[in-house]
Amino acid sequence: MLILKLEHVEQINHAVNAVKAKEVKNFYFVACGGSMASLATGDYFLDREIDVPSRVYTSNEFIHSNPKGLGSNSVVILRSHSGTTPETVEAAKFAREKGALTIAISMEVESPLCQAAEYVVHYNYKDGSDAIDGETGVYYSLIFGILNAISPNEKYDRVLNQLNHLENLFEVNKKRTFETAFNFGKVNKREKVIYTMASGAYIHQAYSFTSCLLMEMLWIHSNAIHSGEFFHGPFEVTDYDVPFLIIKGEGASRPLDERAIDFVQKFSEKVEVVDIAELDYQGIDEDLKEYFGPAIAGVVLRQYADGLAEHTGHPLSVRRYMWKMEY
Repeated sequence: MLILKLEHVEQINHAVNAVKAKEVKNFYFVACGGSMASLATGDYFLDREIDVPSRVYTSNEFIHSNPKGLGSNSVVILRSHSGTTPETVEAAKFAREKGALTIAISMEVESPLCQAAEYVVHYNYKDGSDAIDGETGVYYSLIFGILNAISPNEKYDRVLNQLNHLENLFEVNKKRTFETAFNFGKVNKREKVIYTMASGAYIHQAYSFTSCLLMEMLWIHSNAIHSGEFFHGPFEVTDYDVPFLIIKGEGASRPLDERAIDFVQKFSEKVEVVDIAELDYQGIDEDLKEYFGPAIAGVVLRQYADGLAEHTGHPLSVRRYMWKMEY
């Protein structure tokens, strides 16, 4: 049985029931940066599981693009960690003006984003609570609750129940990859450019690792390359001294990653492969691994950033511009 705190259960149930009561014609996932990457996993799951179209937007583009399909039969899911991201707050207001059902996800229930949206789903952050009540557990509960409401399937019930293993999965896999991740930091501490690569649900993890951890927090130049697009231009930068971190996913697009890895390893001496299939999936059914893999990958990749921070002497909290000026 899924064990969420009562406030989270009630918030998720209200949002899911509202979606269930609507004739939904499309979903929009709207956020910025790491929050957008987190939401994009939900877009991937919906696209794989149901025939209702969905799309991910960065918040400001969502407003300026003004999607033709946005209206009273739309569900717009928005996320901001602090709930104060101005573009996302404005996107929530914009979506409501269009008549869409809006669901805000944030750690701050009284934040401007949560005030702007119709439904609020709050998650705990750094308060010692179990991962089931953290950002991943709460978001997965929402997404698979929506899937179950729209297209009931016993596997969605199993996902919801097995989310109770999240805390243990995170801890076990952090221990399992700690030494490798910190060695990566030691080996690559003087690299000015590190490319990342992935596909499927994991391209969003690669984007988050690239934009939020390497570029924003560590000031290391990077680009998140889709494994399926690698051979359509980017592979020309491959050389013996060019570093790559490649996520070898668990799921339908794994062959794309394997093809890219085979090529890169022939020509680069600096290839780090994070094989999601080799992680520990204690308590997870075999057919559900592709849903849990992206969540586990997130905490594992964070350790790679921690390793770089440790060996470069550059704390992940340091910024040049963010939060320090108007922009």
